[in-house]
Amino acid sequence: MNTIPAYEIVPDSPEHSDAVEALYDDVFGPGRFAKTAERLREGNSPIADASLVAIDSEGLTGVVRVWPVKVGEGGRAAFLGPIAVAERRRGNGVAFKLMERAIGVCREQGYAAVILVGDHEYYERFGFHPAGDGRFLLPGPVDQKRVLIRDLADRAAKLKGELSVPR
Repeated sequence: MNTIPAYEIVPDSPEHSDAVEALYDDVFGPGRFAKTAERLREGNSPIADASLVAIDSEGLTGVVRVWPVKVGEGGRAAFLGPIAVAERRRGNGVAFKLMERAIGVCREQGYAAVILVGDHEYYERFGFHPAGDGRFLLPGPVDQKRVLIRDLADRAAKLKGELSVPR
């Protein structure tokens, strides 16, 4: 029986940045910078305790970054992504552990919801559901069916409007 090597999840920090960028390049390629979601990361700072990396004996093996976003006039939510796991660790639950821990931190910090752009079939296991056509306006073109939300508090139902980088 093969045993899965141990890994630990720690807060993302500047010392991880080269390995994180290499993993994102490997998983998503350079096209990731053209995506609408990237506009919500530019000029923004990740939510420190919710942005995490997984490290095993071979080095960085997974990452999730979460960003604060303003929703409409006064709403506040967390915007998740990207999440990536090295090929050697896919199917070992690394993504699940990263997501659950990041979402838990967002709940603890008082965010009403976590929003992302992704495939519902994949993210529904983490409690995400379609936000609904036109509920959120992103800074560029996006397939509204891919805009997903996970409510963390009752006030999440009131979130609606343009997503932007908090100033």
